[in-house]
Amino acid sequence: MFCNLDEKALADYAAIGTETNLPKGAILFEENAKSSSVFVLCTGHVKLFCTSKDGKTLILKIAMPGDVLGLGALVSGATYEVTAETIEPTQVKKIRREEFLAFFEKHKEVGLHAAKALSEDYKAAFFDARRLALSGSSAGRLARVLLDWGKTAAACGKFEMRFTMALTHEELANLVGSSRETVTRNLGRFKKESIIQMRGSSILILAPDVLEQLSF
Repeated sequence: MFCNLDEKALADYAAIGTETNLPKGAILFEENAKSSSVFVLCTGHVKLFCTSKDGKTLILKIAMPGDVLGLGALVSGATYEVTAETIEPTQVKKIRREEFLAFFEKHKEVGLHAAKALSEDYKAAFFDARRLALSGSSAGRLARVLLDWGKTAAACGKFEMRFTMALTHEELANLVGSSRETVTRNLGRFKKESIIQMRGSSILILAPDVLEQLSF
């Protein structure tokens, strides 16, 4: 969201907010809490989830470096729609609402960037819902998630589709609308068929074309 600002805007951006290193399991904000800040994710991953009245948890998204969390709630003045929790050691830049809105007002181009970021969030939510609703198999839904993460890793300059699986099998099952046992079985199948390579929590996608076919 902030990469393509002009030099003056970038300098003002650097002067606001506070960068913080957080451990795994840190809560950035909670569902239904009053919006007070936005968080720019610098390194690490954050899970965004909501909880039902009976205590069931639904993971909606895994946020990655570059994502701006809490933007919609801050701009609208509403409460946070989800809870944001780090799933590994993470660095974030926290910008208070007053600081961000002043920055927003001073640099009109930020408004366009914010609108684009919110539009991307909307499209991502739409495609995630479509994936869960229309994908015919649990293997297909898992394949799509692995492929998306692999593509993101490659785009970040790693030159290969290798990433660290920071989610437990239970959390991954929650994300793809499956059971832990099914996720474990499908990962084992992908490994056996040389579609992926697994070493501890590290996953390397060996056959992205196969995952692509499975995801339809």
